Amino acid sequence: MQEVKKGDKVSVHYHGKLTDGSTFDSSDGREPLEFTAGSGQVIKGFDDAVLGMKPGEKKTVHIPVTEAYGHHSDDMKMEYPISEFPADMKPEVGMELQMGDNSGNVFPVVITAVSEETVMLDGNHPLAGQDLIFDLELVSIG
Repeated sequence: MQEVKKGDKVSVHYHGKLTDGSTFDSSDGREPLEFTAGSGQVIKGFDDAVLGMKPGEKKTVHIPVTEAYGHHSDDMKMEYPISEFPADMKPEVGMELQMGDNSGNVFPVVITAVSEETVMLDGNHPLAGQDLIFDLELVSIG
């Protein structure tokens, strides 16, 4: 039976949990996740975990923070003048926004604090700083 190798297009059902057992994402009730193994389309630990699996195989993997979304970084936090927001927008804590950089890259940020003059934005991935656990089932290769 064929095993997953780098470059294979794969379909995977998954259930992602934090170390406290709470679910953060799952493909239950949806189509399986499709990606090319070894291409960097998913986090490293997930990518590495499917290598060598066979269709129908199930396993649980523990992915350390360094192979998931990395450590929480203060460099990803920024203070932004409230005057730069559109006049009809009222920034609120917890609001998710899209920001662009000078290179044309777009990335999500979350408002973490609002004052009269500034808004604190956090560009860390919501799962940064977390070890993750995935229950995987390889649906197909190719």
